[in-house]
Amino acid sequence: MKIPINIPFVGREEISVVTSILKNGALTSSANQGGKYVQDFEKSVSKFVNSKYAIAVNSGTAALQAALYALDIKHGDEVLIPSFTFVATANSVFSTGAKPVFVDILKDNFTMDPDDLQKKITKNTKAIVPVHLYGNVAYLDRISEIAKKFNIPIIEDSAQSLGSTFKKKHTGTFFEMGCFSMYPAKVMTAGEGGFIVTNNKKFRDKLLMIRNHGMIKGYDTRVLGLNLRLPEINAAIATVQMKKLPKFLKTRQKNAELLSKLLSKLNLNLPQQRKNENVNWYLYTITTSKRNSLLKKLNVKGIGAASYYPIPVHKTPFYKSKMKLPVTDWAASHVLSLPIHPKVTTKNIEFIAKTISEIL
Repeated sequence: MKIPINIPFVGREEISVVTSILKNGALTSSANQGGKYVQDFEKSVSKFVNSKYAIAVNSGTAALQAALYALDIKHGDEVLIPSFTFVATANSVFSTGAKPVFVDILKDNFTMDPDDLQKKITKNTKAIVPVHLYGNVAYLDRISEIAKKFNIPIIEDSAQSLGSTFKKKHTGTFFEMGCFSMYPAKVMTAGEGGFIVTNNKKFRDKLLMIRNHGMIKGYDTRVLGLNLRLPEINAAIATVQMKKLPKFLKTRQKNAELLSKLLSKLNLNLPQQRKNENVNWYLYTITTSKRNSLLKKLNVKGIGAASYYPIPVHKTPFYKSKMKLPVTDWAASHVLSLPIHPKVTTKNIEFIAKTISEIL
């Protein structure tokens, strides 16, 4: 029995629409508004998260880059981000010429620590990028208070949190912009892709230019931009996946609830939802001091458990920061994510729980 940590759920509908586009030949569009499938997808996203606008791009990293460009982040600026995340968050900041400043996290849900955030604000701080890690919603109320006090814009890194809500409001829609990923391992996929949501028309118009070399009508570059466009094939896959997303999320929730029930009597720290929080269960992440041995034994049994992230970004060879982030370091050596994606069956969940129990 092999149970991967995450796997895309793609069916006949996606295959059919891709085949149709390949036969038609309109594989992408450099029009300001994008091609037909890009526009259809953007409308479906806006409706789902309840935002005024959605701008499709070719990756979650591109979404972060475009949002930073839209805020005119540049050399000499500082952007506050957690180190306990995928490196794309830091790389997007670094690619603008700005300096990523690493903030520690909270133990309860692995998201940005507002107290540490406030300590690290300087006159050069031009943006804050909280990450909704594993689908857990960052402490947005407190982060918002701090941002307003210092007049700093916020970009939500919602790459892992499509479908997560706080007080019935979707992640990505609380502040200036929210950035999402549609990598194959996410809760829904475009093959590769990402998007930004915003309620600000000025940002929306600028992002449409940024994703297309700064152009509006062609050869009329007005702002710095790149080729961040989402191809029609990927947009079509994403449009189909958006229709399936509610069912995907429901299955993840059901699997998470069952796994929590079966693991409740073991000596493990299980994920908990806060009051008014509804997570998408992108990753079901436990913590244990026996992480490394448990991970190895689960993998031997065919269970695709994984550690996200064993090396925090600030300790990677490229960034090499000596900054002290104690909770980040603790999490890096204790977190373990377990499979609960839609292809995981009840029998699989029971096997995972039984195996963990036997190992411990």
